[in-house]
Amino acid sequence: MKTIFLFACAWLALLPAAHPQSPRRPNIILIMVDDMGYSDIGPYGSEIHTPNLDRLAREGLKLREFYNNSICAPTRASLMTGQYNHRAGIGYFDVNLGLPAYQGYLNRSSLTVAEVLQQSGYTTLMAGKWHVGNDSLSWPNQRGFDRFFGFIGGASNYYDIGNYTDKVPPVTLVENNKTIRLQPGQYLTDEIAGHAVQYLDETRGSKKPFFLYVAYNAPHWPLQAQPEDIEKYKGRYSIGWDSLRTQRIARMKELGIIAPGATISSDPEVPRWESLTFDEKKLWEKKMEVYAAMIDRLDQGIGKILNKLKELKQDENTLVVFISDNGAQGGFIPFGRKRQRSSGPIGTAGSYDYQEQSWAHVSNTPFRAYKATAYEGGISSPLIAWFPGKIAAGSTARGTAHLIDLAPTFYEIAGAKYPSVYKQTPSYPLAGTSLAHLFFARQEIDRKAPLFWERAGNRAVRSGRWKLVSAYPANVWELYDIETDRAETRDLAAQNPQLVAELSAAYDKWAKANDVVEYDKIRPSGNAGFAGPFQNPPATGGRR
Repeated sequence: MKTIFLFACAWLALLPAAHPQSPRRPNIILIMVDDMGYSDIGPYGSEIHTPNLDRLAREGLKLREFYNNSICAPTRASLMTGQYNHRAGIGYFDVNLGLPAYQGYLNRSSLTVAEVLQQSGYTTLMAGKWHVGNDSLSWPNQRGFDRFFGFIGGASNYYDIGNYTDKVPPVTLVENNKTIRLQPGQYLTDEIAGHAVQYLDETRGSKKPFFLYVAYNAPHWPLQAQPEDIEKYKGRYSIGWDSLRTQRIARMKELGIIAPGATISSDPEVPRWESLTFDEKKLWEKKMEVYAAMIDRLDQGIGKILNKLKELKQDENTLVVFISDNGAQGGFIPFGRKRQRSSGPIGTAGSYDYQEQSWAHVSNTPFRAYKATAYEGGISSPLIAWFPGKIAAGSTARGTAHLIDLAPTFYEIAGAKYPSVYKQTPSYPLAGTSLAHLFFARQEIDRKAPLFWERAGNRAVRSGRWKLVSAYPANVWELYDIETDRAETRDLAAQNPQLVAELSAAYDKWAKANDVVEYDKIRPSGNAGFAGPFQNPPATGGRR
């Protein structure tokens, strides 16, 4: 109790006593990576070299259960607004399907974190991927950010050397509403981190606190990395995915990320490593070497951001939160499409390969399924929170949190009032709950209602220890006890019909309140909302 009291006092000391320009108000840095699995960084069991994330976890807090929305745009909608993605206007993707909940850009009643913090006296900065509105009226500078460098759409190459097909366009970037281009040799991950550092440097001497949102594209396809980073991992993955997954599971247990007796998922579509030919193994090794190099590079950028914080003497007054937007990408790329889109060896500018399901099964260890599904492999993310002297160093926390909880967390520690009306438009109430007491006092999350998901027909409810989940197109409810079976290996729906009925009724009520439409009634045609090799992969990702 004494420890909780001390941390509660430390947290309360962060709140402003009077004027919104108070220098005691904390800075906030939010870092999100793209398509990275739960176990892909050192603090969560990975062999990939992530010393800066290791440091943040060692000096801060790791959360075992943090949830996203399974795919890029819906995740970013909830992250930026504190709303469920349908309520914010991105029920499917950043494409307009003709209904307000599926308009494909953030509506004006869903305020962004930048808008709320900006009006509360914060300098608001962003570098990276936007993906919550293609129209220029919905770009970051029009939604509360003072400074922005990055790209607006859903994916980007990492180099621009001018030799791409119309299906793989060169990198087109925007800085403060002006279109710019990468120069030959520039690498997107470095440019995102570099602009984040530049924007931090521009706050030197300012009495205003800042909010910085760093939205990396890495390690999202295409697999392109710097040669010196790839070289670090040469030969590391010759052991194959079976052995690597076993190693990660052992480390996760040592780190306390999963319990010693935790259930572990399997995927019958992933072949045994030893069944591959020598040439097949070499091709697969290269994919993972490049994927690891991409994560290594983004971690290097995080180190540069932390160094700039220290140089500015802001490191002891800054909350840093790190997450991933969804699980790793499942599915297998059909051979013809991969070759058609690639114009160089794996890892180079012009290549269009991606990690694919066999390695993604390792990335999402120990969970079931992949990006775009509502199983744990699709919606589970690592979360690291770091605030020197305010968050207990080296702690691993229990508790179930979601993207919708981050906006209210930031507002609480910033002392920012969430307005009921903003620019003559009524604001939607926030859907989540603040995690400030969890971060600073290690108190349990005070959640009043279950959590819900729907995206492209994939549905889920999380209520306490129970999770109800349904994969499209089967549309059959499955029930799992997440406390004992987070890998979702034992469906308990048949043994608990009353519980299934109660949770499915709660889902129906939530869906109606959030204008969720049955997917078959709004399902787009063609490649609208294209999110990778498959429009809407089955629960296990899709066969070769």
